[in-house]
Amino acid sequence: MKKNVKRFSLTAIALVASVPVWAETTLAIKGLKGSLKDNVDAYVSAIPEDDYSISIRFREQLEGEIKDALKALGRYQPTFSYEVEKDGDDSELIVTVNAGPKTTIAKSDIRITGMAESDPDFLALKRKSGLGFGKTLNHGKYESFKSSLSSLALRKGYFDAELKKSVLEVAPTRNEAFIAIEFAAGQRYNFGETLFTGSQIEEDRLQSLIPYEEGDPYLASTLGEFNQRLSNVGWFSSIFVGGDVANLKDNSVPVKVALEPQVRNQIETGIGYSTDVGTRLKFNWRKPWMNSAGHSLNVKTELSKVQPKIEATYKIPLDDVLNDYYQIIGGIRYVDNHDTVSTEYNFGVERHWRLESGWKRVASVRWLYEDYKQGAEESGALSMILPGISYDKTRSRGGAMPTWGDKQLISVEYSDPAFGSDTRLARFRGRSAWIRSSGKDHRGLLRLDGGAVIADRIEDVPPSLRFFIGGDNSLRGYSYESIAPRDSKGELRGGTYMLTSTLEYQYRVYGNWWGALFYDYGSSWIDTPDWYRGVGTGVRWASPVGPIRLDFAWGLEKESDKFQLHFVLGPEI
Repeated sequence: MKKNVKRFSLTAIALVASVPVWAETTLAIKGLKGSLKDNVDAYVSAIPEDDYSISIRFREQLEGEIKDALKALGRYQPTFSYEVEKDGDDSELIVTVNAGPKTTIAKSDIRITGMAESDPDFLALKRKSGLGFGKTLNHGKYESFKSSLSSLALRKGYFDAELKKSVLEVAPTRNEAFIAIEFAAGQRYNFGETLFTGSQIEEDRLQSLIPYEEGDPYLASTLGEFNQRLSNVGWFSSIFVGGDVANLKDNSVPVKVALEPQVRNQIETGIGYSTDVGTRLKFNWRKPWMNSAGHSLNVKTELSKVQPKIEATYKIPLDDVLNDYYQIIGGIRYVDNHDTVSTEYNFGVERHWRLESGWKRVASVRWLYEDYKQGAEESGALSMILPGISYDKTRSRGGAMPTWGDKQLISVEYSDPAFGSDTRLARFRGRSAWIRSSGKDHRGLLRLDGGAVIADRIEDVPPSLRFFIGGDNSLRGYSYESIAPRDSKGELRGGTYMLTSTLEYQYRVYGNWWGALFYDYGSSWIDTPDWYRGVGTGVRWASPVGPIRLDFAWGLEKESDKFQLHFVLGPEI
């Protein structure tokens, strides 16, 4: 007995000694490329690397994974050859794969019945399925098509839809596949009655937010738009909009809207920094709804060294609550910047419309009282009644950092002693900005900004209506509002005309990070312009909260202190 135990122990020790402790097997797969290679790599990655070996058993496991990966792409007859390379105790298993011939679709019988038979979206889905006669079989496309049929049916209101038949047959020896799909869509339901619950706002106000008419064909994306509109008015803390599929009536689906009121008071505090105005403290108070008619109040307070201010806006929605409303505005602003010291008082009424063309129109009348000292030679106080009108339009595509977009603005205000004003003037302003892209990595930005004040004398124009340029939104190589005509003592006086322009090129460096090169050009003047130029480079980050810009700019017309640094969070146009 002892001899046997001893003999067994010696044998075990010999076997252990004969196995290399640090031996390693690696794997290389050759002969494939493109989607075939990617799919095989994905399947093979499921095998732990610790299981790699040169054994017959491992080769069988490996072939099984590779065959499954190739079958999914219509290759049913692959062949394999193996080679083993030794490097001391380590080994590399090299498998060369010949994917074999393609399996093509010899018969494709895809039938969509019911009201979806002539629906252009279903026809397009079928056309782009990749399952037509003569196409290479792809199991992923086959499964995806079936899933897409059901998903599209739900999005478009075919709530009775059913996949009646789904057959995929393959003849590997003939390299042929046969597909038969029958999708019975049934009828398409229409929007039915819209039922609101939980709202503190009058229902006729909510009805104006509905983007569909009762009886229109159901579309889930339209309900998404409805949800967004309810969110934009700011009246509710919780919003649910959905078709009540459990209670279908005739050929319509009721729409359930469950709402919860927003809190009546919202407080926001913050601290920030801008290269234009320095450190800023803010305190905002908002009442998102004040009564069942949806009136709201917003009070903004900003404290900074250059221009502390407080502004209040009272909004009165009309029939189209998002786009058609009155605003009563008021505010006080103190300015102590360069050679301007001014206290402004504003009070006014605005009427807002959104036109069918997409332009937004604002008609307004405001009272402005300004007590000021400008430069070394001017001071005074002016009271003005300023009726005005403006049009603006913004278009964009591509999210927070658009790949395509433009913005236009034109406005005019007029003051006359006949209205009770101290002076007569007309002020015009126009802006245009364009973003265009080339491919995924190149963006261009063009910005133009111009203005003019028509008055008998510049002394009749308060500083807030004159033009001062410079800063992160005009000429970035110069400090905030540091460019304007000067008086006899060399202090800023302000201009009655202004024109600035920006040309900027951006290149995607990595992911959401971009580099930028820019050139700014402009002037503010009374009689004859003196043009100023600025150049620079910058960094752009398409952050989740919007574009963040960091600019390093140089003013070419400055004798000293040419460099300016600008940091901005917000849209580019």
